[in-house]
Amino acid sequence: MMKREMPHHLRRDASAQSCVALIDQRYLSWLLGLTPESDPLNRHALAAVLSGVLEQVGVFAEVQRVYWYSDVRDDALPQGLIHRQVASRDSDSGAAVRAAMTADLKAMAERKAFRHVILASDDQRLLATIDDAQLHGVGVHILADEASRNLEGLRKEDPEWADLLSQADSRLLLNDHAVRDLTQQRHAKNSPRPVPADDLDAIRPVLAEVVQAWWSDEPEDLREDLREELQVSRGIPQEVDRHLLLRVRKALDRTLSFQEKKLLRDMVRNTVLGDSLQPEVPVA
Repeated sequence: MMKREMPHHLRRDASAQSCVALIDQRYLSWLLGLTPESDPLNRHALAAVLSGVLEQVGVFAEVQRVYWYSDVRDDALPQGLIHRQVASRDSDSGAAVRAAMTADLKAMAERKAFRHVILASDDQRLLATIDDAQLHGVGVHILADEASRNLEGLRKEDPEWADLLSQADSRLLLNDHAVRDLTQQRHAKNSPRPVPADDLDAIRPVLAEVVQAWWSDEPEDLREDLREELQVSRGIPQEVDRHLLLRVRKALDRTLSFQEKKLLRDMVRNTVLGDSLQPEVPVA
């Protein structure tokens, strides 16, 4: 009997898709156009935003930890964001940041701690460390500005920056949604978000509408394939997950938090397997 080929949207990447971000606070502030007079960067949204940006280049990985390199001590950091105290760039031309990033990236690569690394830095002296990490099997993705779309032109103006970007497995651009999420405090007065992050009761109807619309559009043969897949799997196929995350992002005008993504995936499983979208409430 000929084995039926699994549909494309049901195929899964077997490799571990773990991810960490190494963020030079000064560089990320420059990318976002922040100044010392600006409201603080919304670091609570950072991991979710970076995961979303990574998805745009076809890499489905959850940012599990963020290393934050800054000369400003801040004890009010969200969970999963680890502060690395470094000297100010004015005092050592960025040597301390580079040394700390180099040590962390080298250790992570040698121990195979993460499959992917998002790097926010413009220091060309990291090039050898990045190359070594890639030789250890780590995918290195660099946050960049619009100039990175034209490497040929950029190389004429800033060859060292072009060399660093050329080494990356992918160059990540912060789109308007990502910028808005990371600078929401600056926009809060003029454009409040209709659905706050992690308000699961408020977001549930939006997710339900997206899931139902997607399921209604699926042809019956793909529905049946998906039912069979989910009966023997605890998650959902990455292609389906990525597609729905994009649809939800368009509906909400922002990326989802970890808890919101979990709720979305539970809704998908319940819909596909024929259960109610609403979770059961235990009887007291």
